[in-house]
Amino acid sequence: MKLLRVGTAGAERPALLDADGNLRDLSGLVPDIDGALLADAAALGRIRSAADSGELPVLDAEGLRVGPPLARIGKIVCIGLNYHDHATETGAEPPAEPVLFMKAADTVVGPHDTVLVPRRSEKTDWEVELAVVIGRTARYLESHEEALAHVAGYAVAHDVSEREFQIERGGQWDKGKNCETFNPLGPWLVTADEVPDPQALSLRLWVNGELKQDGSTSDQIFPVAEVVRYLSQFMTLYPGDVINTGTPAGVAMGHPEPKPYLRAGDVVELEIAGLGRQRQEFKDA
Repeated sequence: MKLLRVGTAGAERPALLDADGNLRDLSGLVPDIDGALLADAAALGRIRSAADSGELPVLDAEGLRVGPPLARIGKIVCIGLNYHDHATETGAEPPAEPVLFMKAADTVVGPHDTVLVPRRSEKTDWEVELAVVIGRTARYLESHEEALAHVAGYAVAHDVSEREFQIERGGQWDKGKNCETFNPLGPWLVTADEVPDPQALSLRLWVNGELKQDGSTSDQIFPVAEVVRYLSQFMTLYPGDVINTGTPAGVAMGHPEPKPYLRAGDVVELEIAGLGRQRQEFKDA
């Protein structure tokens, strides 16, 4: 299933994109798309049954804002340097264990919402990423099979980053990762049954129409199953938590000087095969 939330910011309603491309209203069936729903097998079953029967009301999608596909996100855990080609372009050795940092849930915006270039920013960068959404509470998972069984679905994430704040200002990476609007998510949450192999997804990103990133999750250093298993050794993962699993080569930081960091007026588009497409215009904060 392709689950999404539509409407003005803060007042989104749950919806479903059916196989014919019609937007279907779920608000009469479930209150929202969040961790509680993803952990409720019976509720998900009711959605599937209603979708299969064709009884869900059709929404007029024209002019309707698409919000983040998940409400009330608990935490966003991010994996750095998780693609071989990205590690190479930044001059870093592939890490022996996953590199972890956190993003606040309030960085999440819709897939087509405006992204703000922070004040005094000189190095705002792009990163297309596969987001993993947790559907079952995960603690000390022992196998890759068990890890994937705890995944509710997948989405497109844009891990926008300010490299000077992240790398040159001391402390942790979080300063360059948690600026306002720095995590567009969506358009859909695609349930795990529709993504049989999360290591066979192509990712692409364009800036002002120019292709900048063109990679595949097959190049991940730590695959999705290992990332989920590994994280569960250090923290409890709850339904509605999100994991951003890293970005392939092609970020601005990896370009020769002068590096083409983002400025107000730039337009970034990104997509992951089967998970949808995003488009953001960048403006000054």
